[in-house]
Amino acid sequence: MRTKARGLRAVAVLVAVLTGLTGVSGCVTVHGEKAVVPATTEAEAAKVLEEFTKTNNEANRTYDAKLNTTIETGALGAIDQAGLRAKRSVHPDGNPDPSPLELSDARFLIPKQAGWPKFFVADAASNRSRGARWLLVFTRGGIAEKWKASYLAVLAENAVPDFAEDGEGHVEAVPAGETARLAMAPEDLGRAYADYLREGGDAFADGPLTSEVREERKKSAVSPGARTEWADLPAEDARFAPLGLRTEDGGALVFFTTHHQSKQTVAEGYRPRVRDPYVKALLEGTPKQSVTYVRVALQTASVPAADAADRKVRLVYRLQGLTGAKGG
Repeated sequence: MRTKARGLRAVAVLVAVLTGLTGVSGCVTVHGEKAVVPATTEAEAAKVLEEFTKTNNEANRTYDAKLNTTIETGALGAIDQAGLRAKRSVHPDGNPDPSPLELSDARFLIPKQAGWPKFFVADAASNRSRGARWLLVFTRGGIAEKWKASYLAVLAENAVPDFAEDGEGHVEAVPAGETARLAMAPEDLGRAYADYLREGGDAFADGPLTSEVREERKKSAVSPGARTEWADLPAEDARFAPLGLRTEDGGALVFFTTHHQSKQTVAEGYRPRVRDPYVKALLEGTPKQSVTYVRVALQTASVPAADAADRKVRLVYRLQGLTGAKGG
C-alpha cells in the first residue's frame, strides 16, 4: 500500500524515458545547512519531475549522454549514460524509433532534513509498467545545484510500502549508520550484498535477486571451452550513497549501489567473441583470450527494524547495466 504522505496528484501527464532524467534547482529561501526543513516543496518537486521528463525524452531521442548528465547522477546516471554512449555509437543519427515514457498520478515523498545533500522521492504510474509504480529518487548537494535522479525502483502497486509520516505529512529519511535502528545499517548494505554474492549466508532472504543469482552463477561458471569469474564490490563514492525512507512498521525502504565485474576466459587456442554491437561500443582493447565486463547495479531493499522477529533483508528491485568492457 502507498503512504498518504504528500499525496499530490499531478494534473498533467508527465513524459519521460528511463535513459535520461532532469531536475530544476527551484527557489528555496531556507538553505537548511543546520535547520531541519523539508527537502523541497510539492510544487517544486512537481516542476522537477516535469523538467526531468522533458529532458529525458530529448536525451533518449538523440542518444545524448552529455545531456543526460544534467539530469541524472549516481548509479542511475552511470547506467543510463553508458547505455546512451553505446547507442549513439551504433546509431549516430539518434533513436530510430523513439517511444516516450509517460508518468502520471504522481505524488511526492518529501522528508525533513538538515544539511546537504537532500533528497525526495517521486512516486508515479508509468505507461511502461502497467500495474506498477515508478519510485524515482532525486538528490542535490546544495542550494545552487539542480535536482538529479540517482535511483529508480519499479514496484507493483501493492508492493509499495506505507511510509512513516509526521504530523505535517512529511516522510522520514533514515540515517545511513547504526542510528537507523534497522536490522542492517544502510551504509552496510552494499558490502553485505557483495559478500553474500561471493560467499552466501543468511543476511538476505532467498529470491530471484539473491539465492537465484548465486545458483545461476554456479551453473554458468564453467562451460565447454570457457570459464567465468566474478568480482563484487560495494560502492564507496559519495555519488552512490545509500538513501532510505522509514516505513510504518519501523523498517525502511533503502536504495543502494554495488559494482560488479565478470571475466570470461576461453580455452587456449580460442578467442572470445563479442557479438553485441552495444558491448562492442564500450569495449577497450582487443579480446585475445578474455573479456571483462564492468557493471553498476542499483538495488532497492526492504530492511526490517532492528527488533523485528525476522531480520533478513529482502531485495525488491534491482537494475544492472554495463558501463564498460575490456579485452585481454
